[in-house]
Formats: sequence, C-alpha cells, structure tokens
Amino acid sequence: MSRKKTSHYSGIGGQAVLEGIMMKNQEKYAVAVRKPNGEIQVELENYQGVVHGNKLKNIPFIRGIFNFVDSLVLGMKSLNYSASFYDEEEPDGNGGGRGEKGMTALVTCLSVVLAVGIFVVLPYYLASLLSGFVRNASLMAIIEGAIRILIFLAYICAISLMKDIRRLFRYHGAEHKCINCIERGRPLTVRNVMRSSRLHKRCGTSFIFFVLFVSIILFFFIRAENPLQRVLFRVLLMPVVAGISYEIIRLAGRSDNILVRIVSAPGMWIQRLTTKEPDKSMAEVAIAAVEAVFDWRQYLRDNFGYEPEDLQEAAESPEEP
Repeated sequence: MSRKKTSHYSGIGGQAVLEGIMMKNQEKYAVAVRKPNGEIQVELENYQGVVHGNKLKNIPFIRGIFNFVDSLVLGMKSLNYSASFYDEEEPDGNGGGRGEKGMTALVTCLSVVLAVGIFVVLPYYLASLLSGFVRNASLMAIIEGAIRILIFLAYICAISLMKDIRRLFRYHGAEHKCINCIERGRPLTVRNVMRSSRLHKRCGTSFIFFVLFVSIILFFFIRAENPLQRVLFRVLLMPVVAGISYEIIRLAGRSDNILVRIVSAPGMWIQRLTTKEPDKSMAEVAIAAVEAVFDWRQYLRDNFGYEPEDLQEAAESPEEP
C-alpha cells in the first residue's frame, strides 16, 4: 500500500538526557533511560507547567515565554532523573524530594543567568571594543549579532569535544529520528527509525538560532546613550525575543512551504553539529519513550490511512542487520 510523501504534525517533542530520551505529549511526559545493566527504565509522569490553566498560555507571543520556562524546568528534571541511574548514591534512580526540587529550580535559574551573561552581555561588550573604529550604530548592532552567533557556534563545537556530550548528541539524533519516522507516516520500528532523518524543524537548536536572529533585529532598533541602559534593554527584551522565536518555530513545525524551509535552513544546518547518528540500542530507548506517551498506531490510522493489518505486518517484519 503506497503512502503519500508528506508529513503531519504529531504534537510530540523531546529532549536527549544522560543515556536516554525524554518525550512529551501534551501534559504527559516519559523519560526512558538505558540503565547500566542494559535494561530500559521508563518513568511516566504528568507535567502541567508553571502556569497551568492560565489563559496567558494560549496568547500568541506570550505563550512562548511560558513554554520556554517549562522546557527548562522539565528538561532539568529529566536530566536529574537520568543522571540518578549513574549516581553512586542513588543507583536505583529514585529521588525527587523537596531538596531535589529546590536544587532543580536553583540550577535552572543559574543556567538562565549564565546564558544571558554569555550570549547577551558578552557579545555587547566585545562589540563595544570596536566602537572606536566603527561609528555607525546600525553596523555595530549587526557586528554584535554576528559575535553572538559565533559564540554560540564556538560553544557547541567546544562541548562536542566531550565524550559524554557526543553520546548525548547521538541520543538527540535518535529523538529526532523517532519523531520524523512517525510524522512521515512510517510504523515506529527500529529499522524505520534508523532510516529517518536526524534533523527536525522543531528542534531546540533551531529555536536558539531563531532567538539569536530575532535578537539582532530587535537590538538593531535600540538607541540609548548610556551603555548600562543598552545592556539592560537587551536583557529585558529577551522574553520578547523568546516569544517571537517560539511563534516562528511553531509555524515551522506545522508548515512545509518554501518560505518556511528557507527560514528553517540555518537552524537545520546547526543541528548537524548538535545531532549525531545513533545506534539501534539508542533508537530502542527513543521508541520506548514515545510509546509511553503517544499512540502512534492510532496516529497513523487517522493521518495516513493505515489499516490494522498494515501495522501488524510492519511490526512483524524482520529488522535489517
């Protein structure tokens, strides 16, 4: 039975963690981790967000700010859970008391402060060193944006030299492959996952690139004589930048027209640095995380017209060596 060569939005997203994958579908999320003994442990929970039930989460450009905060909190929580399997003090993966929640919140806040310092304040300072040679304010804003992007690329290249990060990037690739496999209308098997692309338009890497690009445009129009005011304006505008960037990547995940592909291209290119090809064992972990939160069989029936016998045949087909 032939399938249309198109994709459908699934609504699921995820994140690579230590030796595992976190997948989220609406309020449900699952963290699948390959334990040191080789078994796959899956933890399924609900996450309602920092402002659950608030209508602000449905307002365009504002919802992106809350989604960004939620992704930070949930991402840190998932990382802590996966790391607990490799912590000598907590080999069983059990934790999550009040102290851990407080530490997660503290680390998340510190991460945000550090990110603002490195990617907002530092580029402005480095660009200001050229103020004696460049008198045009608009050109200075472009130079600052270019420095910001270069710092980001240098940061990715630097951390990719670490063995654990390279392995994390392989799980990142497995996460994307699973989502692409489903959204392209293929049954979720190891063979189909491994054949799928490791690049995806809704990736967090692409979101960060949009943040960098949008910040160049917004900061271009900032005009303040006092250097402290210029830095303050940049910091205060970051929620606005995040809100705009979220709407762009949200559109990218739901559309495949030529304009969206052009806008998404730089972020997709950067993903070649933050995703690597996984092995089959990593694909198995990603599949376990997806199946805990998402009924991909029903999704294929609803969006691609699969019949039960088609799914059964795909499930029973042998995997390629």
